[in-house]
Amino acid sequence: MNPQIELRGITWNHTRGYLPMVATAQRFLETHPDVSIQWDVRSLQAFGDAPIEELVRRYDLLIIDHPFIGQAAENGLFLPLDEFLSCDFLDDQARNSVGASHASYQYEGHQWALAIDAAAPVSGWRPDLLAKSGFCVPATWSALLELARHGLVSIPAVPIDSLMHFYMLCVALGGELFASEEQVAGVDAGCEALRMLRELLSFCGADCLRRNPFATWEVLASSDSVAYCPFAYGYSNYARRGYAEHLLEFGGLVTLNDGTPPRSVLGGAGLAVSAHCLHKEAAIEYAEFAASAVCQRTLYFDAGGQPGHRGAWLDAEANRRANGFFRKTLPVLDAAWLRPRYPGYAEFQEQAARIVHSYFQSGGSEKQVIQQLNHGARKICGL
Repeated sequence: MNPQIELRGITWNHTRGYLPMVATAQRFLETHPDVSIQWDVRSLQAFGDAPIEELVRRYDLLIIDHPFIGQAAENGLFLPLDEFLSCDFLDDQARNSVGASHASYQYEGHQWALAIDAAAPVSGWRPDLLAKSGFCVPATWSALLELARHGLVSIPAVPIDSLMHFYMLCVALGGELFASEEQVAGVDAGCEALRMLRELLSFCGADCLRRNPFATWEVLASSDSVAYCPFAYGYSNYARRGYAEHLLEFGGLVTLNDGTPPRSVLGGAGLAVSAHCLHKEAAIEYAEFAASAVCQRTLYFDAGGQPGHRGAWLDAEANRRANGFFRKTLPVLDAAWLRPRYPGYAEFQEQAARIVHSYFQSGGSEKQVIQQLNHGARKICGL
């Protein structure tokens, strides 16, 4: 029987982003022989940066980043899923959210996507290399710097990750982000965050400025050049046997020297349905299936996915097969800071990331960087 309904989806090009969508689409076809779903991929950078206005005209299903939600809601790009899905299903999604993942796709009273994937920056390391070097997993910023001075640390510092690290340290230093119409970050906390990160990067090598999170985990898992990453968006794939040459351990974040714990910046991915979709009922039924509790802790996880449903993060079998990744990192995600989602923020984020990355690459005045960020937010976001 040839499917009568053909849907197209777009996700990002990594095992974690692509294979679970293919697996769930195949299973959905087996139970719904009239519905075929083809998934295409784009780069991780495009996932975080590319405009979605053109994608919603070409794709029925989209894996998206939550900072786009305000823009999508304002322009009517996605279907409001709360108008199609049952209250019981959405209540289950809310109760079983990992951190603010479910809420991150809400805007102006509607649910614009389902949190099928959850992530935030966590730490990861090679136990064998740390033991060989005589170091322990660092617990404080000072211990992290000492490890970095010995050439054993790497962090992802492409533009978007540079900005996320900056946000994380600003919050830890007491600088409330986007607190008023006058500033994104306070000068004191912002300047200190920039200095701390640039010092750390000075010990980590210029290659960090060109690596995204999964490229960083690849370096740790496939070479003996570095042993520890203090913060990068977690990929449970690298905690599973057979995925990479060496198994990685994952855990929480180092504290500042005064004992203050940083707050990661929430990431993850949501599954949205285009407002232009011609087969809305089929697309929404598939989205409900992919985000369901059972699918998330079984088929979705089995295919290499990093579920967004809390039941999967607490599942004993998932943790056994992922070397405790979910159990060990869940507290970090539960405490993660939620980025703004109002219209204009995504554009600001792209420009702000370039500003912070340029400072890490070339140096300059920290105060001027903060002024540029604050000016850019006022101009683009209307702060």
